[in-house]
Amino acid sequence: MKQVCTTAISTIFSLLAFTSCSSSNGDNKKGIADNGKPFNTTELLKYDPAKADKKIDEFMQHLHKVSGFNGNVLVAKKGKIIYEGAFGWANHLTRDSLKLSSQFELASVTKTMTGTAIMQLWEKGKIRLDQNVKDFFPDFPYDGVTIRLLLTHRSGMMNYVYFVDNIYRSQHLNQKKGLTNKEAMDLIAKYKPARFNKPNASFLYNNSNFMVLGAIIEKVTGMTYADYMKENIFKPAGMTHTAVYSKAVYDKIPADVVGHDRNSWKYSVAQNFLDGPVGDKGIYSTVADLYIFDQALKAGRLIKQATQDSAYTGHNPMIRGHFNYGYGWRIFESPGQKVVYHTGWWHGFRHIFLRDMKNDVTIVLLGNVVNGSLLHLDDLFKMTGMPVVRKGAYNGAGDTAED
Repeated sequence: MKQVCTTAISTIFSLLAFTSCSSSNGDNKKGIADNGKPFNTTELLKYDPAKADKKIDEFMQHLHKVSGFNGNVLVAKKGKIIYEGAFGWANHLTRDSLKLSSQFELASVTKTMTGTAIMQLWEKGKIRLDQNVKDFFPDFPYDGVTIRLLLTHRSGMMNYVYFVDNIYRSQHLNQKKGLTNKEAMDLIAKYKPARFNKPNASFLYNNSNFMVLGAIIEKVTGMTYADYMKENIFKPAGMTHTAVYSKAVYDKIPADVVGHDRNSWKYSVAQNFLDGPVGDKGIYSTVADLYIFDQALKAGRLIKQATQDSAYTGHNPMIRGHFNYGYGWRIFESPGQKVVYHTGWWHGFRHIFLRDMKNDVTIVLLGNVVNGSLLHLDDLFKMTGMPVVRKGAYNGAGDTAED
């Protein structure tokens, strides 16, 4: 009898372990979302180019040929992709054409995923939003900086990018090897650079906030940022073409898309030590995987809806009556309208990722030439039914400016 019970208990534990592994192994092409609706990435990504929205195609052809957009685009509405396209070169020097599967360095679009990871840890009781950074890094030189202030860019910190760049250049350090988040935190603790402002005094967007959040994720979980994001964001969402690549780990980043700066193909950007820290940047992905991320959030596969609502709530004074910042998301609001989005600009990459929460429209544009092409999207917004998400389109009272 004892042996039978032991065997039965072992079987139960094995089944539980299998169930647990199966639920987190990233095989999410089919499944049920937390909201009870089917979640099938294969279905989500179905697209027939022959049925592409002709007006959007005309717009994108013009944006490419006239405004200089070079990159990939995806537009979806009501859970269906209505347009996809790849325009131009992945690397002008080798004349490699972009493919829809091309991975781009997401630059600050990474912050949307770092913010999601932080909210996951909050849901699990691993952190508190009003917890002080010194709880994790006792040598951190600034008092009063909390996780919430980092999420909302209200920490008052200096921008570590310029501070670290100055240290590396003045001390003639190896600029090819990327530094880790922990090493960046150690430099801040050692040199104690002057902050811009007191904590919670004002909104001041800068990369330091999310680099520190990346360091906190590593400290709390005991995992690298790359491993945590893979196991807890990318796999559960079904983002099979997304990864974290850091120059602290890779001598050469294993992605084919090269960033080009100064509005010219002459200036391809070589990755260096500043491509080591992650959390503020460092995630590489595709337009399709960003759409899957959008849908996984809406389906409740990553964090609860109530948690998302707090992330999509503005925690700063309004800018021009419509624009704000939540927990890792930029926000556009007007009566009956809300768009959560993020832009990205880093080492020759320029992006925008928009999610219209009312009209259920998703727009992803990932570019690898820094120019002004993404400032000319008003007609795209209008033809998809999305509000015009451009600060320059509004006056100080929040009204639409005259063209």
